[in-house]
Amino acid sequence: MILENKKALVTGASRGIGRAVSESFLREGAEVWGIGTREPADLAERAGGSGGRFRWVTADLGDLDGIGDLMEELLKASGGFDVLVNNAGITRDKLSFRMSLADFQKVLDVNLSAAFLVSRAVSRDMVRRRSGSIINMASVVGIHGNGGQANYAASKGGLIGVTKSVALEVASRGVRVNAVAPGFISSDMTDAIPEAAKAAMLDRIPLKRPGVPEDVAAAVLFLASDASSYITGQVISVDGGMFI
Repeated sequence: MILENKKALVTGASRGIGRAVSESFLREGAEVWGIGTREPADLAERAGGSGGRFRWVTADLGDLDGIGDLMEELLKASGGFDVLVNNAGITRDKLSFRMSLADFQKVLDVNLSAAFLVSRAVSRDMVRRRSGSIINMASVVGIHGNGGQANYAASKGGLIGVTKSVALEVASRGVRVNAVAPGFISSDMTDAIPEAAKAAMLDRIPLKRPGVPEDVAAAVLFLASDASSYITGQVISVDGGMFI
């Protein structure tokens, strides 16, 4: 098991990509600490048969003022993390000329500012121990943009910038920072997309299918493991060739 004796913190771990990442880490022997607003009752049960161990923390990462205290408690309780996956994210889609400043800011708070604050706390500890891997969940929208998602694109594009900058800061201390940029992945978030828009996206994908959360989790697992020990500051697109 490639994550045996490793401790991982996964934000937004209750569903979709975050859940798939947590499950893959548990199968590979990790102790996974999940953060989210709704506890997934069956993840702890699944962990029992896989060699991993699951711990849950209910928290709203949109409350930026509370993140410092939350992370201090988690680092003390866990003894520190070997892997961090910043996956928590929201959307508030609307055409830019109809988008309120509140909706623009809320997406940036959860998708970007919270990820920065969590990374800042965890990376300090990783630097002290001279080891660790941080994986930020970006998006192809943060690279290429998308109509109706100016706030989401800004948050994910900003996260890519944070990924590259922090990677430069901590590499000499043995800490790696990378990002994964999913494309059209079947999830609760994409279920709300109109069928015509889904068909248009599928037409652009050479592999001719939407991705599933497990496709993204496989890339995250690779970046979390020692198999990627010479990779940092990179953005890996998991998009079925959508933007070749």
